[in-house]
Amino acid sequence: MIIWINGAFGAGKTETAYELHRRIPNSFVYDPENVGYYIRGNIPDVMTKNDFQDYYLWREINHSMLKYIASDYRGTIIVPMTIVNPEYWMDIAGNLINKGLEVHHFTLCASRETLLKRLSGRGEGNDSWAVQQIDRCLTGLNKDVFKDHLDTNNLTTLGVVEMIASKLDITLTPIIGEK
Repeated sequence: MIIWINGAFGAGKTETAYELHRRIPNSFVYDPENVGYYIRGNIPDVMTKNDFQDYYLWREINHSMLKYIASDYRGTIIVPMTIVNPEYWMDIAGNLINKGLEVHHFTLCASRETLLKRLSGRGEGNDSWAVQQIDRCLTGLNKDVFKDHLDTNNLTTLGVVEMIASKLDITLTPIIGEK
């Protein structure tokens, strides 16, 4: 099973993914951004694009890697990645689903104000790339292909994790000290 955690920058994707990983035995976090960094570091500057998702190669490699991992790994694969372009989503996740893989997609949603506050809390200035992407993300993630929306404005990471686990009927390992 693949659990894809989507959302704008600052929505809590990475924290949610790693908390799910901590509480779902036999799980693995796959980060598609690493492929983007690899591509950028291994092509001439004149070929560089502003967003590595615009490279078809990025989408192709991530699709192939996820398909490869899912073919041999019997655990849960957790993917924290913002994708707001439906075509790009279909290139990766849509093709996985079409090949019969189980992909569960959740979009973590928060207001613009909440996202700005969270990004500021992690040191992102108003001119940062993540802040500049907020409006594009909020608009793009409203498309039907990106639903199941989870409102995270007033939820902790643990609350989001428990909501996802409940929707998937997954039993989480207890937090140490929790009764």
